[in-house]
Amino acid sequence: MSTKNARTKLSVLALALAGMFATSAGGQTVAKADDTLKKLLSIQVTAWGETADKPVVTATPETFPALKIPVSTATPELVSTSVKPVPQPSPGKDGLEDEIAAMKAENAAVREQLRRMEEGQKILIEQLDRMRRQMDRADAAASGKPALTMADVPGADTTSSSGDAQAVTDPADTSTQAASVKKKQGLPERYQDGIIIWKTPDEAKVPFMLRFNIVTQFRYLNTLDSDKTFTDHLGVERDVQRRNDVTVNRSMFTLSGYIWDKRLQYSLLVWTAAGAASIIVAGSIGWRFNRHVTLTGGYLGIPGSRSLTNTFPYFASTDRTLADNFFRPGFTQGVMASGEITKGLYYNAFLGNSLNTLSISANKIDTNLMGAGSVWWEPLGGYGEPGRSVNMYDDYFAQKKVRIRLGSSFTISREDRFSNLDTSTPENTGVYNSDGINAFQTGAFALGVTVRNATYKMWATDWGFKYNGLAINGQYYARWLNDFDADGPLPLTSTFDHGFELSVGHFVIPKKVMIYGRGSAIFGQFKNPNEFGAGVKWHFLPTERLWLNFELMKVKGSAYNGAFSPYNSGINGWVPMIQSVIAF
Repeated sequence: MSTKNARTKLSVLALALAGMFATSAGGQTVAKADDTLKKLLSIQVTAWGETADKPVVTATPETFPALKIPVSTATPELVSTSVKPVPQPSPGKDGLEDEIAAMKAENAAVREQLRRMEEGQKILIEQLDRMRRQMDRADAAASGKPALTMADVPGADTTSSSGDAQAVTDPADTSTQAASVKKKQGLPERYQDGIIIWKTPDEAKVPFMLRFNIVTQFRYLNTLDSDKTFTDHLGVERDVQRRNDVTVNRSMFTLSGYIWDKRLQYSLLVWTAAGAASIIVAGSIGWRFNRHVTLTGGYLGIPGSRSLTNTFPYFASTDRTLADNFFRPGFTQGVMASGEITKGLYYNAFLGNSLNTLSISANKIDTNLMGAGSVWWEPLGGYGEPGRSVNMYDDYFAQKKVRIRLGSSFTISREDRFSNLDTSTPENTGVYNSDGINAFQTGAFALGVTVRNATYKMWATDWGFKYNGLAINGQYYARWLNDFDADGPLPLTSTFDHGFELSVGHFVIPKKVMIYGRGSAIFGQFKNPNEFGAGVKWHFLPTERLWLNFELMKVKGSAYNGAFSPYNSGINGWVPMIQSVIAF
């Protein structure tokens, strides 16, 4: 219907133009030609794609006061050149030839005028369609849905004056049209440091964003080379839990964003560890005051070590090192303040329940609160690229400039075993002695004696260096356990353990293949366990968030036992690992 209307109107336009300019060619005055041009501006035009039931836009000075159409003004010079006077016919053969020549000249003048008017009509239609698209997009922005116009259809000619333009109704072209709309209207990419499920425009009455992130770690682990037993510092022989398995070691997804106000942030986390056969559902609520202060309450990592300051899973090796797992705190419910003190100087300050309450019910958590804080300085610019991988250990992006990081952390907590004394195995799994025995396990410090409470203090300092694909990272730890509350006499009143970790990695093929070496050691109250290893990390797609790891390490007397780590108490031997990680 719209095509038929367009054709009809253009036909009327052509007849009107022919009649008007025939009169002009026959000797109209300059004023008459000027009236003809004014009539053009009042012609009703239907833009491509309109349906018959929509009102026809009339181009008048009132409706488009700012519209400028580059149509030549009727001047004496124009009339003199385009509208030539018809010579008086002369009798005879010569007179007939003169009359024919005059008619040809007149026809040429009319065709020239029609050509000029056609150009003016094209420009007018372009302006109308452009303004209509702008209005459609403004309405779409208010409703949150993209507007589709003829200009957004691949191959559509919006400058053509033909009335054959068709409205877009073919369902088979939906995906192509949507992609074209996204490209032409500048709509944001769906992937923005995660998958944006929904995001309202900035001017929406209720601001809202929902982002989806996922981390999955698939691992093969083999510790069969280890001895089957080990002996603790009291001379008790204990079994080593050896492994040879393939597991989805960790898998977690996060839904996060903001609502009502961009400063009001929320998140929902589902975390699973196949090795521990556990599922954790946790959430948080935060308020971002400014870049200096953001307060967040919920289930959070305690910032007592560099590996707990938003670095997971971007470690140099397959996982946290033996020393880091031994010294660091864990995860609990609490309140975190974080931000940038000044340019390049960052902090985290935390107050929570205990060192690790991932699987502890609220009725077992004691009344003692713990505290932790971390501060780090990046004086030569950002140590990592912005985004979720900002604190990664590797130099994947290989900037040709030196970057360094200097940090320090401190944690203090009064710890409880979270289990009755008649249970030899405690539910608190956050503190181990250097011989690999849980500090709250019966017989950890003296045969037959169980510690109910102890005070944990840990200080750590870390450093890092990056340049053009080379990354060197290290951390030193010092931990004190004292103020023991036990059900029997103990041979000591406190313990002190310290140690370090160190890793060196270099991309031999930029943004694709990195080789690395790493090691860590614990100089403990009872034993001195250590490890060293080397591996290859392959980013088989052009992203820092997907890779394969191949690693071989040698462990001497593991002092830590964790179901989702590669370590079990007492391991002593070679350990090969292969794993794949996706984190977006």
